[in-house]
Amino acid sequence: MNITTPALLFPAISLLLLAYTNRFLVLAQLIRELNQRNNKGLEQVVKRQISNLRMRLLLIRAMQTAGVLSFLLCTVAMFLLFLEMSQIGTVIFGLSLFTLMMSLIISLYEVRISTKAIEIELESME
Repeated sequence: MNITTPALLFPAISLLLLAYTNRFLVLAQLIRELNQRNNKGLEQVVKRQISNLRMRLLLIRAMQTAGVLSFLLCTVAMFLLFLEMSQIGTVIFGLSLFTLMMSLIISLYEVRISTKAIEIELESME
C-alpha cells in the first residue's frame, strides 16, 4: 500500500463529518421547536419526542466521534506510510476503515430512530 490509498478517504470522511454536523444542527432546531410547542399545549407529543431526541443526540455524538477518530487514524496511517513504516501504517489504516464502518452503522441506526420521530409527528397530526 502507498500513501495515496488512505488519502482517498479524506474527501469521503470530510463529507461524512459535514453530513453529521448538518444532522446535529437539524436536531438542535427540532429541539428548539419542540420547546416552543411545549409552551403551546402539546405536552404529550413533546414528551414522546424527548427520549427519542436524547437517543439521537447520543448517537450523533458517537457518529461524530467515530468519524473524527477515523480521520485521525487515516492521517496517522498516511504519516506512517510517508515514513516508510508500511506494516504498522497498514494496520492503522485498517483501524481507520473499521472506525469509519462503525460511524456508518451508528448513522444507519440514527436514521431509523429519526423516522420514528417523524411517525410520532404524523400521529399527532391525525
